[in-house]
Amino acid sequence: MTDLVVRRLLIDLTQPFERRWNGGDAFRSAFFNALSMSFVVGEQYFIDSLKQALPLMSEADRSRLEPEIKGFIGQEATHRHLHSLYNKQLERQGFDNAFERRAAARIRANANIDARNHVGATAATEHFTAVFAAWLMKHPQALEGADARLKTLWLWHSAEEAEHRAIAFDVYKAIGGDHRWRLRTYRYVTFTFLSDVFRQTINNLYRDAALWRWSTWKSCYTHLFARDGLLRSNLAAWKDYLRADFHPLDHDASDSERWLRDNHRSYQEVSRPGLRRAAA
Repeated sequence: MTDLVVRRLLIDLTQPFERRWNGGDAFRSAFFNALSMSFVVGEQYFIDSLKQALPLMSEADRSRLEPEIKGFIGQEATHRHLHSLYNKQLERQGFDNAFERRAAARIRANANIDARNHVGATAATEHFTAVFAAWLMKHPQALEGADARLKTLWLWHSAEEAEHRAIAFDVYKAIGGDHRWRLRTYRYVTFTFLSDVFRQTINNLYRDAALWRWSTWKSCYTHLFARDGLLRSNLAAWKDYLRADFHPLDHDASDSERWLRDNHRSYQEVSRPGLRRAAA
């Protein structure tokens, strides 16, 4: 068994950072900023979704999973707080968070659908973040020359996403979510999430006066579409979620575990609210 730890990251995001904080690279900065712009509303949605699932569980499943859910909520709430500070700095720099408005509108429009669909959407998005985390740990060039605070934030956030990657999936199974709807929800999340990230990245580049520069799109190709780029190299990991026998713990997270061990001075433990099952 592995402790699911809630941690407080020892960085100060109340102080400003450069517009192109990621090594002076306009695309890398805009892309990571676009992801951050989704997290405040997104993390709250994940928290609310798993809270809604608790009354739908059997007594045995609730006893087994509630400590994990509490740990998940603690970690996601911490992520939400830090990315709120991050996003406030982006707002001061003149960036417009249209991503958050679109996501919030979708959440309101779908507020009354079956809770299993909300948990399924959370599980699908958590798979995306876990895949991104695994890629980021193996591709340090994605944060080469980055502001030290933001580099630490992204690696810590990624490590914790990998750490709790299975919880929403297990909850979905426990409340009777079926494979067919899991796949439908996954495809929907794939389309909306990637579309929103792309649109917000474009928006960020436009406001940074970098949209029409050759260097911007060269960096885009390198980090997303090259052989070892984020999108191209993770097609197999994306497809894995479609398997009827898939489980998130099938994917290795040793790089994230190692980062948390090696960088323990970057955070303080706040609590250990529960235990989760170890990978098979």
